[in-house]
Amino acid sequence: MAAGAPEQILYLNKPHIGTDRLQAVVKNLRSLIVSNGGTVRFRARVTGLALAGGEVRGVMVNGSERIDARVVLLATGHSARDTYAMLMEHGVALHQKPFSVGVRIEHPQQFIDAAQYGSQAGHPRLGPADYKLAYHAPGGRSAYTFCMCPGGQVIAAASEAGGVVTNGMSSYLRDGSSANSALLVGVTPDDYGSDHPLAGIDWQRRWERLAFTAGGGGYRAPVQLLGDFLTGRVSRGFGQVMPSYRPGTAFADLDGCLPPYVTATIREAIPFFDARVQGFAMPEALLTGVETRSSSPVRIDRDGQLVASVRGLYPVGEGAGYAGGIMSSAVDGIKAAEQVAIRYRPF
Repeated sequence: MAAGAPEQILYLNKPHIGTDRLQAVVKNLRSLIVSNGGTVRFRARVTGLALAGGEVRGVMVNGSERIDARVVLLATGHSARDTYAMLMEHGVALHQKPFSVGVRIEHPQQFIDAAQYGSQAGHPRLGPADYKLAYHAPGGRSAYTFCMCPGGQVIAAASEAGGVVTNGMSSYLRDGSSANSALLVGVTPDDYGSDHPLAGIDWQRRWERLAFTAGGGGYRAPVQLLGDFLTGRVSRGFGQVMPSYRPGTAFADLDGCLPPYVTATIREAIPFFDARVQGFAMPEALLTGVETRSSSPVRIDRDGQLVASVRGLYPVGEGAGYAGGIMSSAVDGIKAAEQVAIRYRPF
């Protein structure tokens, strides 16, 4: 709150700041760090570790600058693929982990409000409705909705050239015309086709690049109406839902940019979800591909004190592979800070 977040985050079960307000909040947090003696570096990429006797002695920045440190908290986020490769080069132990892939699904927000609130839809005290759904297929796969964004938009989230990745966001007011959510299916290391620790990243890249091609280039995303997806047809036009993704979209067959067991599980899940949110399977709902960054496909090994195989290195948050969202990442960071304080306290 001191950084500008709304007071409601103190008591809401699903605290929400809003992407529009978050820009100012992050700037204020940076100012708070600086005022307490910290330094924030821009255009400063960690390209190596300085090691001695199995312990960290600092980090290398932009290939040539060394910053000495006996404690390094590594909080990279789940898409720092260059950092994972660098850690492997330095002998830091890491291994594969499961995650999930799929698409974003968009419905009219008014439709979700009516499905969830019934006759009370539109009441000013209720706000835009959301949902959370899960389906466990007989074959062992599971499909679920994740990061549901009422009144939000589907956004571009690629971190490498030549790939399309989607995500979702909402402004503070959640006043957009569409509701969107990730619609994901769990995958495991058995799907990656290799026992290399970074095989999950290569597996992600495959589908992201296929989505880029299916979208026709220019980082346009492939889209398909739900009704056409269920019947295996490429869509020809939009209905009640216009795509919110920018820089643009192209009609495509989403079976061409996701594994067959993922699309099959999504098709199985739709009737189940429709029974819980009546009308979820509306033919004009829009699917946008692909979402491949639900969490990290890599886990950096660490011990009970949250230390990596290199002493003094504390991998934390989603990039460490032990958290899967904003709140769990925050808690993981707090736990790591506590471990550092216990180990290095001067008394």
